[in-house]
Amino acid sequence: MKKYVKDLMVAAVEFPHECYVLLKLTDSEPLPEMLPGQFVEVKVEGSPKTFLRRPISINYVDRENNQLWLLIKKVGEGTQKLAELKVGDKLNLVFPLGNGFSSVQEKGEKVLLVGGGVGVAPLLDYGKYLKDNGASPVFLLGARSKSDLLEQALFKAIAPVYVTTEDGSEGEKGFVTQHTLLEKERFDRISVCGPKPMMMSVARYAKATGTPCEVSLENMMACGLGACLCCVEKTVKGNVCVCKEGPVFDINDLTWNI
Repeated sequence: MKKYVKDLMVAAVEFPHECYVLLKLTDSEPLPEMLPGQFVEVKVEGSPKTFLRRPISINYVDRENNQLWLLIKKVGEGTQKLAELKVGDKLNLVFPLGNGFSSVQEKGEKVLLVGGGVGVAPLLDYGKYLKDNGASPVFLLGARSKSDLLEQALFKAIAPVYVTTEDGSEGEKGFVTQHTLLEKERFDRISVCGPKPMMMSVARYAKATGTPCEVSLENMMACGLGACLCCVEKTVKGNVCVCKEGPVFDINDLTWNI
């Protein structure tokens, strides 16, 4: 797939949570093809401590409005600078990068999409893709509390949404792998993105039930092209760069102790 280095214009800036910013970017030309689960590398201007580009998951591609959405958690100086962007500003991206989630295997297949924290971001676009192509996605999303849940209305507009919160303020209390949905239903496959402990727990469940499962890794990816070796992950085939061979991997290809 062709890669681009382009300045996109900020069309909208939203703050769904005090710790997050949603940037909606557009271009004078139609946006190129992008696959659910791919990511971009963002150049951060005006941040002396941010030398390298920052990898950000593609949250959603709005073809009707020719917009690329990036849901960004403010964790350091670089992401804080991104949160200060205004409508009309330019943001330089290298995109689309990496390999995305699996395509639809068969019509009507039931796919569980599990996300935690900012890991829910790529699942929005993937869920829409699955629905549009004849699959039946189901979302299972986890957060610390009700206030930490992101884009709930958007997820619910696509497919059923089940929720866990650690404090029980929304949905079922506990972690995603403790949700009763996993006891009541079986799925044709599972796709996961979020903190590594959560992904490993879901991978254990998938192994125990014999359910195919893929995970989207969040290793630090400085270049996005496999050159800097920041994001190396050990797999059954040897060490690979997550930015080039992933970020999505079949759990059977990883050396996780599950």
